[in-house]
Amino acid sequence: MSLCLAAGALTVALGSGEVTLRWRHSVQKTLWEEVWRETPDGLVMAEARIEGSGAGMDPPEGSRLSDGFWRWTPKLPPQRDIIMRRSGATADWQICVAGQCRAMSEYLPAEADPVTLKACG
Repeated sequence: MSLCLAAGALTVALGSGEVTLRWRHSVQKTLWEEVWRETPDGLVMAEARIEGSGAGMDPPEGSRLSDGFWRWTPKLPPQRDIIMRRSGATADWQICVAGQCRAMSEYLPAEADPVTLKACG
């Protein structure tokens, strides 16, 4: 199993069935992370993490504070794909594979928008 990033005719295989999407909130500058896993039913968010709260970003009830992040497992059904927008007005998405994080622009051109995370194939 492997996940891919796709934008238009461009597709890049990430070589892993699990990735972390990471970004900073445009106002609060708070770091957000989502861990996505490929399953036979679709993409499942295994964990969501946020450094703090504010500007409508409060961690939900049942979150736990660990290593500086509020952590929880969202109750979402499996998703076919995840669509990410890039405005250019904020820092680019970070894509983390096996603990190594890189800007999305290292995978796809900065003007590629929207970008879709999906199962390869």
